[in-house]
Amino acid sequence: MAGLGGIKGLVLLLGIVSQASGSTITVSIFTVTSKSTVLRWSKYEGALSYKVTASLRNTQVPVVFASFGQNTIMGSVNSLNPNTAYTFRVEALGSHMNMLTDATVDGSTAPDVPTIVMASSKESQRITVEFTSVSGATSYILRAETNDGSFFSEISVPGSPGTVTNLQPYTDYTLSVMSVNSAGRSQPSVSVEAKTVLPAPQLNTSSPSNSSILVKWEPVNHAVLYSLSIIKDGSYSKISLNTTETQVHFPNLEAGTKYCIKGNAWSPESIPGDDFTVCQITRPPNPQSIELLVTSIPDAGIVVSWDPAQGAEQYVALSLTGQNCSSSTNSCTLIPLSCGEINSVTVIAINQAGNSAPSYPVQVISFPCPPQPIWVEELVPGNCSVKWSAVPHAEYYTTFIKSDDGIEGMCNSTELYCQFHCHCGYSYIMSVFAHNHAGQSPPGPLLNHTTLPCCPALTTVSAASWETLMMEWSPVRGADLYETRAVDANEVILCNDTAPRCALSDLTCNSKYSVVIIPCNDVSGCNLTCSPQTHETAPCMPKITGVSQTNTSSSSVLVSWTSDNTAANYTVSVIGTVGDPHKCHSNGSSCLVSNLPCGSVYEVSAIASTSAGESMPSYTFPLETDSLTVSQVTQAMTNVTWSPANGAQTYIASLSSPRGHAQCHTMETECVMGCITCGTNYTVSLEAISRTGHKAECTYHGFSASQCCPSGIRLYRGTNNTLIVRWRSSSALTKYTAEVTGGARTHACSPEPGSYTCTVSEIVCGQVYSVVVAPLNSDGSKVQFCNSRLYSVTCVGSRVGMVLYQGKR
Repeated sequence: MAGLGGIKGLVLLLGIVSQASGSTITVSIFTVTSKSTVLRWSKYEGALSYKVTASLRNTQVPVVFASFGQNTIMGSVNSLNPNTAYTFRVEALGSHMNMLTDATVDGSTAPDVPTIVMASSKESQRITVEFTSVSGATSYILRAETNDGSFFSEISVPGSPGTVTNLQPYTDYTLSVMSVNSAGRSQPSVSVEAKTVLPAPQLNTSSPSNSSILVKWEPVNHAVLYSLSIIKDGSYSKISLNTTETQVHFPNLEAGTKYCIKGNAWSPESIPGDDFTVCQITRPPNPQSIELLVTSIPDAGIVVSWDPAQGAEQYVALSLTGQNCSSSTNSCTLIPLSCGEINSVTVIAINQAGNSAPSYPVQVISFPCPPQPIWVEELVPGNCSVKWSAVPHAEYYTTFIKSDDGIEGMCNSTELYCQFHCHCGYSYIMSVFAHNHAGQSPPGPLLNHTTLPCCPALTTVSAASWETLMMEWSPVRGADLYETRAVDANEVILCNDTAPRCALSDLTCNSKYSVVIIPCNDVSGCNLTCSPQTHETAPCMPKITGVSQTNTSSSSVLVSWTSDNTAANYTVSVIGTVGDPHKCHSNGSSCLVSNLPCGSVYEVSAIASTSAGESMPSYTFPLETDSLTVSQVTQAMTNVTWSPANGAQTYIASLSSPRGHAQCHTMETECVMGCITCGTNYTVSLEAISRTGHKAECTYHGFSASQCCPSGIRLYRGTNNTLIVRWRSSSALTKYTAEVTGGARTHACSPEPGSYTCTVSEIVCGQVYSVVVAPLNSDGSKVQFCNSRLYSVTCVGSRVGMVLYQGKR
C-alpha cells in the first residue's frame, strides 16, 4: 500500500503538472537583483491568494517562499543568493489553501554588489572609478549623478577601472557601481563622492619677435594658479613656471624654431586640471649675406640672393623705389630697373609666426643711362671727334662707328670724346654706350654724320672761247653740287652745277682769276677748304688806231694799235686779195710791215698773244648770220650754234633774262655758255662783227632752260620691303620722275605736280640701288643731265634694314 500510495502521489503530481501546463495562469520574471527576484503573473479566477517559491535549479526543494493576496499579480522573492540559478513557482490557492493551479519559470539572480575602492578625476569631463570584481559579472554599470538631480548618467564598462565621461568641469558627482550578468544588474554599491578637475586654459600664442613667444589665455573659473612649461622641438629640456597671471612671455628663444607650450590650471584644493598643449614657431631670423646682381636678361632688374633663414617659409625683397619680389627659395628678381638708378634693397623672412625684421639694406647702382645728346666735331679735316655729356655712375664709354662702306670701328674711353679718322665724302653712323660694374647702358640715339665732300682733283682748264674757261674735274665722293667760283680784282663769277664741269663765261679778257671748285651736299654743306688755282684769260682784242705808209718806195706800212696788256706779243697781218699775208711782230704798240706791192687792197688786223692764248683779231669787215639753234648741255650750260655769215669775222651770242646774263664772243659758229639758271626763259641774240668792227644783229628768239634737277634727294626704308624716295623742288608745277635701278630691274614712279615723294616696292635687301630723280619736259621727256646716286640697302633678317648713301655716280 505504501508503494501504491507512492504511485498515487506520482500520478497526482503528474496531473498537477499537466494541469499547470494547461492552466490559464502565466508567470514571468520582471526584474532581478543580487538577492531578490520580482515575478509577474496573471490573475486566476477564484484564487484567494498566491504563493511564490524559489528552488535551486534542478531540485524540487523550495529554499524561500512568499505569499501574496488575491489582488496581487507581482511580488518579490528575497534572501536569494547572488549569481544563482533558480526555478520560481507561482501557485493560485483557494479558500482552504488548496492549490487551484500553478506555473513555473527559470531564472537567475544578478551578481553580487561590487565595492568602490576609489573614484578620482584627472580630466575635467571624466571621473575614473576603481571597484572590486564580482564573480559571475559579465560587465558593470557606473552610475553618476549630481546632488540636485540635474544630471544622471549610467555607463557600461567591462571591468575596473571604469570612466564616466561627458561630465562638467569642477563639479561634484555621486558615483556607484552595479554588476551585470545575463539575468540583470545588482543593486548599486555604496556611493562615493568625487569632483572633476578644472578645465585646461585655452592657450593662444604669438611670436612678437624672432626670439620670444607670448602666451595668453582667458581666466579659468575657480583657478588659483596656472602652470606652464615650454620645450623646443626635438629637445628634452624644458622650462616650467607657475603664475597667477593670464599671460606669459618667453624670451631668449631661438629664431625660426618650433616650441610646444603645455599649460594647466590648479583648483583651490591644489589639484591640477586638464593639460592643453599648443605649438608655436618663432619668427625667422633676419636674412643674412644679401647679394645684389644687376641683370638685363630677359628684362632689366636686380637679382637678389641671400642665405636661407632658419624656419622661414617665404622671403620678400623690397627696394627703396617700391619694387618687391617674393620667393620660397633664396633668390628673386626685382623688376623693372631703370638706368642710372641708385637703389637700396632689404629682405625679410616670413613664416606662420610673422615677418622677421628687415635685413641690413644693401645699396646697388644700376647700369648707366645712354649718353645723349652726342655730336661730332671736325676741327681739322679728316680728324673727327664724337663727343657727349657726362653720364652719372658711368666708369667708361664705348663708341661704335660704322661708315657707309660697311667698315666698323670701336673705341673705349674714360673721357667724354672719341677720336677717329673720318674720310671726306663719307657717312658715318655712331652710337655711344656707357658702362659701369653693373653693365652696359641701353642703346642711345644713333647719330648720322656726313663729312664734307672731298676737294676735286685733276682739274683741267681749257679756253672754250676768249672770255670762257671750261673747267673739268673728276667727280668726288659725297658731292651733290659743285660751286665754281672765279674771282678777279673787279668781280666774282659763280657757276653752280651737279655735273663735274663748268663753263665760266663772260670773263674779262687779259685778267687773272682765282678759280676754286667747292663741292657741297645737303647734309654737311660746302667744303670751303679746297685750294684755288690761278688762271689767266687771253689778252684783249687790240684796236688798230692807225695804218700809215712810211716808205713809198718800199711800200712799208706802220700799223699802230692800243691794248690793255703791255706784256703781250702782237702779230699784225696784212692780207690782200691775192698772195700770202704779210706779217709783223711786236711787243709794243706798233710794228712795220714792209715790201707791200702797190695798188692792192688789203685788210689789216692785229692779234695779241700771251701764255694764256691769243686774243681775237681786231675788227675788219662786217657780216651776217642766220639759222640759230640753242641746246642745253647741263643744268647750268647751253650750246648755241649758227650758220656762217658772209663777211663776219667774229660773233657775239647772248642769253638774257631777269635773273642774269650770259655772253659768248667767238670766231666759230658755235659757243658754250655757262652760268645760266635752270627753269628760266631767256632771250637769245646773235651779233656778227666784221673785220672793221661793224656789228649786225642776225637772229633773235626765245629759249626756255630746262627745269632744275631736284635737291635734297633722300632714300628711306619703308614697310613691307619698300623704299621711299623724297626730294625738294623750287617749283610746285613741275612734274618729276624717280627711277630706282638695282637687281637687274628698274622701278619708276611719277607723282603728280606738287608731290615730292615716291614709294618703290619689291625691294631686295643686300642690293645696291641707283636713284635718279629728274624733271619732265613739257613733251613728257626726261631731262637727261640730272645725276644718279648710289645707295646700299642692308638686311635685318629677311627684310629691308638700314639705307646707306654711297655717293653720286
